[in-house]
Formats: sequence, structure tokens, C-alpha cells
Amino acid sequence: MKLFTSFIALILLVSCKSKQEKTNPIEEKITESVYASGIIKSKNQYQVFSAVGGLVKDILVTEGDLIKKGDAIMRLSDITARLNSENAKIAADYSSVAANADKLNALKIDIANAKAKMENDASLLEKQRNLWNQGIGTRNELDQRELMHTNSVNAYNAAKLRYNDLQQQLNFQSKQSQKRLEISNTTTGDYTIKSEVSGKVYDVLKEKGEMVNTQTPVALIGDANGFIVELQVDEYDIARIKIGQKILLSMDSYKGQVFEAVVEKINPAMNAQTKSFTIDAAFITPPPALYPNLTTEANIIINVKEKALTIPRNYLIDDTYVMLSTKEKRKVTTGLKDYQKIEILSGLTSKDVIIKPL
Repeated sequence: MKLFTSFIALILLVSCKSKQEKTNPIEEKITESVYASGIIKSKNQYQVFSAVGGLVKDILVTEGDLIKKGDAIMRLSDITARLNSENAKIAADYSSVAANADKLNALKIDIANAKAKMENDASLLEKQRNLWNQGIGTRNELDQRELMHTNSVNAYNAAKLRYNDLQQQLNFQSKQSQKRLEISNTTTGDYTIKSEVSGKVYDVLKEKGEMVNTQTPVALIGDANGFIVELQVDEYDIARIKIGQKILLSMDSYKGQVFEAVVEKINPAMNAQTKSFTIDAAFITPPPALYPNLTTEANIIINVKEKALTIPRNYLIDDTYVMLSTKEKRKVTTGLKDYQKIEILSGLTSKDVIIKPL
């Protein structure tokens, strides 16, 4: 019985060995590329945001409309903003210098009266001094006149200071109120959301009566005809990407078809969260119709060799060796590689037979 079991095991072992896959290195074209994924974007595509929050009152465009820079996209309810603007105008009018002319005129009268009294007290003091020099009058009378003159001088100067202070205060309040009015008017204008570019409305993201805030986009706008490809490349591969490299693109919208593009721009800043870089590419052979945010997968071609000795990548052992059909483990030097095959620079010929590792 033991002999029979051993015999069966030997047959199975020989059978497995006989079924082990074999191949020969072959000479063919090999293309080395870097995988990337991304989306289709219209040129100058941007999301429109509102500068203020509020309820959508009117939507002035629809998807597919061609618009110019500065055209209104939608209006928000601005009742509160208009009331604030009116209050700001009332405050500006009330604080203006012209509206406070009576206060300034009253202080001018005070200055004139203080000046007249000062001049009168100066005249009386001069007379008292002349009398004192002639031996007429008392020292107390002279001191009283000097004190009255000093007080009138101080009163005159104080009146001028009050006038200047009031004038400066009114000027400040007038300018401040005017600025508040300008800010209020500007805010009122923000309730009409306008486009920053000329182009095509690809999406309106809000409906009438919906609430709008400053963090959520309300529309998507971009060029009417021009499109670019925005790709994400892993940081491991970014050093191999160069401007001008050819790209082969596939899209779910055009299954089975391949389109060509070329690398136009490499964004030098890495996305710290995804550990990837953004690549912009231009179509060489674009599809007949494109829309923003279509997804795409791409192969960025790094190198191409028309005649290369290649083997399947899964025949390579530890990235350095292959196993010959004679059970010899041979070291090889590799070159270009794609997702299925790898170039052999030395160590094998097309006559060698290699087996796939188990």
C-alpha cells in the first residue's frame, strides 16, 4: 500500500513539473510608461462662489449659455443689505460737515466774543498800567486787570481749540460714515453674483429659493471649446515626467478608444494628503465631444524601444534572475519595462528557454 501511494505522488509531481509554463525571450517593441488618473477640464474652468450669504432670488443663466466677463449669473435676496445701505446713507448725511454747520458757526461766534473781550481787557490793562506809572490807583487794581486779561486770552484760545476739535471730529465722522456707506453699497452689489471670465456655463449648482453661503460654489464656468487633461501622478514617478512627453488616454465615455495628449505643465507643489503631483496635458487627438469632469486613465510614455529582447515580468526572480529550463538560475540585466514585460539587456538570448517560477 505504501509503495502504491509513493508511486501516485511521483506521478503527480512529474505531472506538475510537466505543466510548468515555459517561454523564450522574444524581440519586440516595448514602451515604458507611468500610470496616471484624472479628469477633463475646460480651459480657465473655475467654480463661482458668492461673496455673501443669502437666498437665491433669481437665476439668470442656464447650462450651456455663453456669457461674458461681468455678466450676472444669479441674484440673492438683498432686502437687509438695502436697508443697511439706507441707514448708512442717513448716518453719512447726518455726520456730514454741512449738516453740522450750525455747531461750527456757534463756536465761531464764541471765538469772536472771546476775542472782543480779550482786546477790551488788553485796552483796560494798558490804561491801568499808565495810571500806575503816574502814581494813580492801587497795586490790587493793576493785578486785577492783569488777571482779567490773562483769563480772556485763555478763554479766546480755548474757544479756538473747541472750534478746531469740533471741525476735526466732524471731518472724521463724515469720512467714516461715507466709507461705511461705500462698504454698504459694495456689499449690496455682492448680492448679484457675476462671472469673472467669458465662457460657457457648464453647471448651475443652486436653485431658486436655496440658501447660498460663501463656502459652496453656485456655478461652474469655463471655455466653450478648449479642454485640458488634469492628471495626478504619484510622487514616486514624478521625477520621470517631462514637458512634451506623449500620453495615451482612455475614458469610460469612449470605451475601447485611445486618445493622444502631451504633457504641457507640471505643478511643482505636491499634494501632501494624496502624495501626488498635478500634471496638465493638451489633447493631440481629442474625442468628438468633451465635458468637464469626465474621468480618464492615462499612460505617460517615458521611453520607447522598437526592437528589444523581452520576457514576461512574472518570469523574473528577485528582479535579477531567471530560471532556465535546465534548472540553471541565471543573472540578467534588465532595461525598460511595462506592466506585462521587461527588457533583457544581457544574460539571455532568444534561443534560451526559461520557466515561470512557482
